[in-house]
Amino acid sequence: MTQNIYDDPRFFENYSRLVRSQQGLAGAPEWPALRAMLPAMVGLTVVDLGCGYGWFSRWAREAGAASVLGLDVSEKMLERARAGSNDPALSYARADLEQIDLPAATFDLAYSSLAFHYIDNLRALFATVHRALVPGGRLVFSIEHPVFMAPRQPGWSVDAQGRRQWPLDSYQREGPRVTNWLADGVVKQHRTLGTLLNALIDAGFTIAHVDEWGPSDADLAARPELAEEIERPMMLLVSATR
Repeated sequence: MTQNIYDDPRFFENYSRLVRSQQGLAGAPEWPALRAMLPAMVGLTVVDLGCGYGWFSRWAREAGAASVLGLDVSEKMLERARAGSNDPALSYARADLEQIDLPAATFDLAYSSLAFHYIDNLRALFATVHRALVPGGRLVFSIEHPVFMAPRQPGWSVDAQGRRQWPLDSYQREGPRVTNWLADGVVKQHRTLGTLLNALIDAGFTIAHVDEWGPSDADLAARPELAEEIERPMMLLVSATR
């Protein structure tokens, strides 16, 4: 079973203070790039994998999706999501993405934001999602970039010329990485970029677009704290079709 760190009281309290937790999609600087990967939402049947507070699920309905199913392992996250809407075409359910059994050929779009790096058996999840999509259906997701997941602690250093350095820690060695992010003992699953993309291909997906996301000049002007994100990619955005 996936580690349910989001139901840890300390973690959830700290997570609730993040800008993206308070502002939703508007507080996620990568959202415009993710949105550009999405198909027109009108009439689509959507599953939101690791829906969290339900920001995307609600947006999808507002954009015209016919129905949205939001899945998350955390009861605390689902409680927040359900409190945000009483839309009968928007439903939420508790589910461990390691073990979900979605109905075949049901969804036009599967979406996930920053959840897949918690999944150990990602190949099985990709296979499940592939079966659950209709022919031509799309999977769009963000994930922590493998380069971001493998730095030596405490992170970047500065060389003699004042340039930031991001030394990697055993990038080729895949498997669980334990970090102290918002709470101690958070487990994330590191895999190389090649392993991630090949797992999609092996599941039957065709990769449509890959974005090693970094902030634009406009992003930096609005949020100067994003400056460190130009030193190495923090997030990977992927669009794939069935």
